[in-house]
Amino acid sequence: MKKFLAIVLALVMTLALVACGGGSSSTSSESSSAPAQSGAAPAGDADAYAALDPVELIGADSTGKGAAGQIFGEYVASRVEEITGGQLTIDYHPNGDLGGDADLIRQMQNNEIQLVVCQTAPTVSFIPEMAVFDLPMVFAKYDGDKIDEVLNGDNEFTQAMGAAYEAQKLHLLGFLQNATYRLTTANKDLSTLADFAGLQIRTMENANHMAFWQAIGAQPTPLAWAEVYFSLQSGAIDAQENAADTCVGASFQEVQKYLACTNHILYCNQICISKDAWDALDPAYQEALEQAVTDAIAYMRPQLESIDADNKKVLEDGGMTIIEYPADFFDTILGLDGVKNLYTKIDGDTNGLGSKLTAALG
Repeated sequence: MKKFLAIVLALVMTLALVACGGGSSSTSSESSSAPAQSGAAPAGDADAYAALDPVELIGADSTGKGAAGQIFGEYVASRVEEITGGQLTIDYHPNGDLGGDADLIRQMQNNEIQLVVCQTAPTVSFIPEMAVFDLPMVFAKYDGDKIDEVLNGDNEFTQAMGAAYEAQKLHLLGFLQNATYRLTTANKDLSTLADFAGLQIRTMENANHMAFWQAIGAQPTPLAWAEVYFSLQSGAIDAQENAADTCVGASFQEVQKYLACTNHILYCNQICISKDAWDALDPAYQEALEQAVTDAIAYMRPQLESIDADNKKVLEDGGMTIIEYPADFFDTILGLDGVKNLYTKIDGDTNGLGSKLTAALG
């Protein structure tokens, strides 16, 4: 029966990948000690977990149906059950069933739920160091392999980031990305830096994001998501920024002429667990969960690239012109005084994580 359920879940996730054009908008008591073990059991050797007490964790996300975050979380749940022979399971609740991102993170800190998948922006309110992901265009010139090496490898950046999670009663498990980004849609050609002057662009209500757009001459305007389509249609605003799947989900190709690959913010999901829950897990279960996350990242990364490319094609086929930029475009922007000042500010706000990130990227 468990094999049958695993096959069904795999088929559901495959179908979800085909239909995931409308993604999410982009868009934490004292712990009990785990029993001492001589060493974690090899991942995939289900018999090694048979002597352990079964454990069920509660996991959740608030992404849109079929979005990458949902598929990622459900794959982790399926994989960890497979690795442990059903001894460690995750009761997974997607699409906001248990609340929005802030609600989920608060519940996780209190160990009311144990595991959450969400994008990086919502975590800044709980972990100030996560503002490092607000560094504009910091990843823009790197491929997915290099970014993965930095975000999921063992280096000063990940060590400091892990400590920041622990300080907020959370344990970081990993980051999912494949060098896909938030992009800019507009009703004017944005081929050069000068074209951004005076651009009325809808942004998230994030001070760092707004400071970046101001630094390149645009006029950022926070606006409720429900108002964006009609504001673009009426000309009340000129532009907005989001990942390609979100742009397709909102049908922006109907009201926008250009898709500018500004690559200003990395489209990235993080997965973490309550520190209390993590500390209470047997080391063998900890290793199994880490392996499940590693396997899910490896599975999802090519899917992210495909989702991004497929959705860009939908936008282009819908009449939008795609604008790609050479490396010197990003170099010019990163050399602007306003952008350099923002890097300095964010580095200070994140206890030097900005410097550690740029050093790790090389």
